[in-house]
Amino acid sequence: MADAFDVIVIGGGPGGYVCAIRAAQLGLKAAVVESRGALGGTCTNVGCIPSKALLQSSHLFDEANHAFAAHGIKVGKVEIDLPTMMARKDGVVKQNTTGIEFLLKKNKVAYLKGYGRIAKAERGAHQVAVKGLDGKEETYTTKYVVIATGSDVTPLPGVIIDEKQVVSSTGALVLPKVPKSMVVIGAGVIGLEMGSVWRRLGSDVTVVEFLDVILPPMDGEVRKQMQRILEKQGMKFKLGYKVTAAKPGKDGVAVTIEPAKGGAAEQLSADVVLVAIGRRPFIDGAGLDTAGVTIGKRGFVEVDHNYQTNVEGIFAIGDVIGGQMLAHKAEDEGVACAEILAGQPGHINYDAIAGVVYTWPEVAGIGKTEEQLKEAGIAYNVGKFPFTANGRARANGDTDGFAKILADAKTDRVLGCHIVGPAAGDLIMEVAVAMEFGASSEDIARTCHAHPQLGETVKEAALAAGKRALHI
Repeated sequence: MADAFDVIVIGGGPGGYVCAIRAAQLGLKAAVVESRGALGGTCTNVGCIPSKALLQSSHLFDEANHAFAAHGIKVGKVEIDLPTMMARKDGVVKQNTTGIEFLLKKNKVAYLKGYGRIAKAERGAHQVAVKGLDGKEETYTTKYVVIATGSDVTPLPGVIIDEKQVVSSTGALVLPKVPKSMVVIGAGVIGLEMGSVWRRLGSDVTVVEFLDVILPPMDGEVRKQMQRILEKQGMKFKLGYKVTAAKPGKDGVAVTIEPAKGGAAEQLSADVVLVAIGRRPFIDGAGLDTAGVTIGKRGFVEVDHNYQTNVEGIFAIGDVIGGQMLAHKAEDEGVACAEILAGQPGHINYDAIAGVVYTWPEVAGIGKTEEQLKEAGIAYNVGKFPFTANGRARANGDTDGFAKILADAKTDRVLGCHIVGPAAGDLIMEVAVAMEFGASSEDIARTCHAHPQLGETVKEAALAAGKRALHI
């Protein structure tokens, strides 16, 4: 039997490593078990970080091709050096993974490299077996176990992902050349972000979505506006269609689609097909069956308000418990869980967690949508302000989109905010802080915003909720 710990976290992603660090800060002897060989989970290695690196590089390339001239900047033919772009992306990932490993060392968190599973569930002394990357297995005892194993790509029946011609988001990050054409299956965050990368770099991108809208479950007005913007950029959409087959061949991939509500099949062809229909909890091999942990119908681990499963001392956080499958949500759950383990109160306001799509312009939403408020029968006021009326947006040449604030009709408390526009993901955090403190739209409206700044759009939206916008 190897060392004993107060808490062992199985999974070194955003939720897992943050949970362990916070536990250590609170005086608990903590360890993280991670099998990837690099910390940070899907987000850092094959998700959030590398995709944002490629989004930034492809955005600069697109700007050089299409936006510089309007600013009086003349350039010759702009060419892509894809190997250098990919190497830069890999370098960004490496900086982040090594940075996380440094943080574990700094906080005296043990890093156990290998595959972790609950070998024995015993009150106050659970056993976690870790099969090292060298094949050797060690068993550790711990008072608490936290499952933070994240999520995996949701497969599409009838479609085999080979990560060459038919790829997941992981394969889409390492394509050796720009495909002439790409079919993206799924008009969610991942599909639109990765589709944007390759569209900017020269690929003819068609997005096929089962639903009649893109970006479910975001605000309806946001979805419509963003679809128009992406279509203007050159992205094509086949909404209300299901993919029944994707067969790779020498001349590309033959994709068969059918109307979701029934009808004749159609054929599409593409050099590469990206399957991006969502993610599912990854709990295989974690020993939850051995421990007797209850798993819900959709494969998510069931927990109480303290993140504890039905087995005392075994907890779970992040994607494996469902809800918004976001890295920052997992991080905050990791912090809250660690604080609970240390005997402190841990709390998250799930109504104040923003979701962001890092296309350009960006899309961001927090709190309730108009559709949700109508369904709940809540009376609300709407304040909306376009970026076309914002001085900084005009100066930057980024005027697509708007900011919209939803406030309770009786109390004026901010219930939600939805933004399509430049830096939407940063702008919405002002509203996140406001909602965390129970602010009203009046509070945001009366807060002096620097000029000229994009953030004035949020202030004007708040003013508009009281029917007193100044600049439109």
